[in-house]
This record gives sequence, structure tokens and C-alpha cells, in this order.
Amino acid sequence: MASILVIDDEPDNFDVIEAFLSQQDYILHYASGGKEAIASLNLFQPDLILLDVMMPGTDGITVCKQIKAIPQWQPVPIIMVTALTGKEDLARCLQAGAEDFISKPVNAVELRARVHAMLRIKQQYDKIQSLSHIQANTIKVLESTLDELRGNLATALPHELNTPLNGIVGIVRLLMDDLENMNPAEIREFLSLADKSARNLEKLTKQFLIYLELELLAQQPQNIEPQSTYFSQDAIAPALQSHAQSFQRSDDLIFAIEEAEVSISKQYLEIILHELVDNALKFSQTATAIKISTQINKEMLNLYIHDLGRGMTAEQISKIGAFMQFERKTYEQQGIGMGLKLVKKIVEICGGNFSITSIYQQETTVQIALPLHHQ
Repeated sequence: MASILVIDDEPDNFDVIEAFLSQQDYILHYASGGKEAIASLNLFQPDLILLDVMMPGTDGITVCKQIKAIPQWQPVPIIMVTALTGKEDLARCLQAGAEDFISKPVNAVELRARVHAMLRIKQQYDKIQSLSHIQANTIKVLESTLDELRGNLATALPHELNTPLNGIVGIVRLLMDDLENMNPAEIREFLSLADKSARNLEKLTKQFLIYLELELLAQQPQNIEPQSTYFSQDAIAPALQSHAQSFQRSDDLIFAIEEAEVSISKQYLEIILHELVDNALKFSQTATAIKISTQINKEMLNLYIHDLGRGMTAEQISKIGAFMQFERKTYEQQGIGMGLKLVKKIVEICGGNFSITSIYQQETTVQIALPLHHQ
């Protein structure tokens, strides 16, 4: 609902304007002079000002200049209400900063039309300002993200991108050059290798897009829509077992699930489970158990992912961040270490908690606390 401030030393004139605009969806405020009006700007927060020119003491043109001299109120349109008809007088109104003027006696139809036009301009300005703020926030997020991208990413990312790209390009070139001399089994083998490289590249790209999405949401929490997902073994086990099967380890997964409705989207919950179980599979030996369990505690669902893998030191846990993978040279593990950072960011956005306990070279437990959803 638009707020309109009427500045006029004659209360009767305000009554006339109020009557003319009574059928409109506006909130009208009244000030009897310039000093009172300026003092009340923060209180009334006007979207439009109707300002009488002929007032005793400080006239309307001076008041208009004073208001337009305040940066916060420069965008607010001012319509001068005047009995003056001379072109020079009207020019003075515009030179003082007024956007429009209307002559006395005020005509109801003309008043409504001019008010509507000025408010529409103000609404467009507000939209532009809102988009400008969003753009500024996005730039800040990108700047902070770029700061984080420096360092390890500068060396890790080109390698991680080039490895699957070179694989795909090399295989395609080989097939194009020698396809007629290959049998179907050889073609299938090469295509399988190309498919694996393409999937690695796709995963890396998706991780970056999700990471950027999370950074933007963290800066604009008002854009986060409440969502819920039912957490049960039936819902999560098939996808995790299928992924474990690619490591020939589907029998290593153990589930102990207490079911609950949690305040998180299905997509984000799937990312959390996939990344944590993927880490457990990569950093523990075949035929060692990976336990996925949950427990309800007050208003939270505690999720635990436990493995008997290589573990982490306290220093490594404290440095968990995007684009950092520990002991990369020792273990020759592909990837850029984004998984835990994605999980941590998702949990924070959903109002949960993230923690890791580990004994180096023995075991690791990742604990996620997610808020329960209430109808």
C-alpha cells in the first residue's frame, strides 16, 4: 500500500485531497509545513509527496529543495500543488527538483491520474534498486567465492577438468580415425571409457553449480523456501547401495534408521548422503563396515556416517573447505575436496549442525543434525 505525504498549511486542502483519493489503495499522511514534514519523513516513509507551493514562512519550492537535498529521499517523486500558472513559476518548481505539478483548484480525475503515474515511476525505481542490490550481493558472493577458489583450486581444477576432457577428446579422435578397423567389443570398451570421463566431468560441473547456488542462498536467506522430506531406510537405501555397488561394496553398508520428517529438500538430503557415503567408500577398505544411522533427539534428527577408514587429523578437520583435498599425493585420489564443504553449507542453510570426530588411520564419524519438520 503506497504512502503519500501531503504538505499544506491549510487542513481543508488535505481534506479535499483525502476525499479525492478515498477510493484508492493509499495511506495518506499530513504535515502543515516544511519543517514538520522533513522531521516526519522517516516515520511516514512516503512513496510520493504532494507539496503546496504557497505556504507562509518557508514556501513549497524551498521545502522541495530541502527534501531533494537529502539523499535518502531524492528518489521520492514530488508533485507541486500550485495556484501559479506562469511558465517561469512552473519552471522554478521543476528546477527545485519536483517531478510534476498540478494546478489549483485540484481536479479529482487529474489528481488521481498524476498520483498513479508518479507512483508507477516510483515502483519501477524500487524494482531497479532491488535488482541492483541483488546484483551487488551476487558480486560480493562471487568475489568471496573467488577468494576461496584461489590457492589449491588454482592447481587442482585445471587438472581435474583436463583429465576427463582429454579422455573424451582422445577417445573420440581415436574412434573417428580408426572406427572401420575396430570390432564391436573394442568400440564398446572405448565408449565405456568416454562415458566414465563424461560422468566425472558432469559431477564436477554439478558440484560447482550447487556450491554457487548455496553461496547465493546463504547471502539471501529470505529466498529459502521451507521444505520437508521423509527420512526412512526405504527412501535412502536403494540409491546408496547402488552407488556402493560401483565400488563392489554394497554389502558393506549397514543401516540403523529411526524414521522422521526433516526440514530439508529431497535434493539436498540426497546430496548430503551421497557425498558422505562416497567419502566413506573412497577412504576405507573393502569388507569394512560403513554404518548409516539416525536418532531423534528433541527437535533434531541426528544422522551418523561411520567408517573404519584412514581417518583425519584434528588439523585436517579444522581446515575443511572447498577445493582442498588432504594427502592427495599419498593416496592419488581424484577430486578437489568439495564434498564436505557442500555438506557443511547445506546443513548450515537448513538450520542444522555439522561435526566430525575421527581417529587418524582408524575411523571417522560424521554427524549431521537436521531440524525436524512439524505440520
